[in-house]
Amino acid sequence: MKHNVVKVIQHELIAQAGITPKQCIEWVRESFMMKYEAQLPAKISLRPQGDDFFNTMPCILPKRYNRYGVKIVHRIKGQTPLLGSDILLYDSSNGRLLALLNGDWITTMRTGAVAALAIKTLKAKGVTTYSFVGLGNTARATAMCLLADNADCEVKFRLLRYKDQAEAFVDRFKTVPNAHFEIVDDIKELVAGAQVIVSCVTSANDLFCDDDALFRPGVLLVPVHTRGFQNCDLFFDKIYGDDTAHLHGFKYFARFKYFNELSRVLLGTDSGRDNDDQRIISYNIGLSLHDIVFAHHIYEALGQQAPSMQQVIEDKKFWV
Repeated sequence: MKHNVVKVIQHELIAQAGITPKQCIEWVRESFMMKYEAQLPAKISLRPQGDDFFNTMPCILPKRYNRYGVKIVHRIKGQTPLLGSDILLYDSSNGRLLALLNGDWITTMRTGAVAALAIKTLKAKGVTTYSFVGLGNTARATAMCLLADNADCEVKFRLLRYKDQAEAFVDRFKTVPNAHFEIVDDIKELVAGAQVIVSCVTSANDLFCDDDALFRPGVLLVPVHTRGFQNCDLFFDKIYGDDTAHLHGFKYFARFKYFNELSRVLLGTDSGRDNDDQRIISYNIGLSLHDIVFAHHIYEALGQQAPSMQQVIEDKKFWV
């Protein structure tokens, strides 16, 4: 028998490590830039009941990293938190398990950073106002990243009222000097006045706004959890996604006016926004590539501080 030391990196250690939203955006950009070097199969999604799911998301980073990882994320109705995730990180050169990481902070912050990077890349010139539907942790992470990326200018958030979440959102960011807020009571009012729409609602059975005329020229739509804006698929000028395999099953995929992956824009092989009148959607379903890049950097930075567990491995060739 031989022993392998596996680091256990918990949520608290990650959350208190001082990783900035700006750093999260850089790690996300790094991820997108290596997308076509990585081995990145489509996620496997299984449903135990109703809308609940377990997603299994593997990825091998380019050889210079020597990292393989897999994230398992689940959404189970009635649980707190609603979403949960765990990440296994391996040395891909020898198959050794390096770490078990709690994935909740990573999932939330990389999702917010992806949304912020997509907004920065695809929004019209001069946009400083962001309209939000759904105001949970993902929305807060997105706002943190937007504020970090726009620290030298005034930023306005328009928030759709839901229970007391809009007020709680304002309270969360009230000490940020360049952040300003407006609470809107009606979704159509929110859409009609939006330059950028960010939806962080995790589940929606109906369209949020079925009046296509309310989506102004130049608007950028970022449906983080994809649902509620399917009508826009038919008339928006351009649609970008994090991975083609994530979107090809969409009901209207064959009728998109234009589609490409966001990585192509970041790599400079796609023009992205061509003018300030184009209506654009950015669908970012979530790549394990982001999670494993985050896990790699966090393991390198925090591995020595994290507690260990001993993994006992059979090392005889024949053992049955």
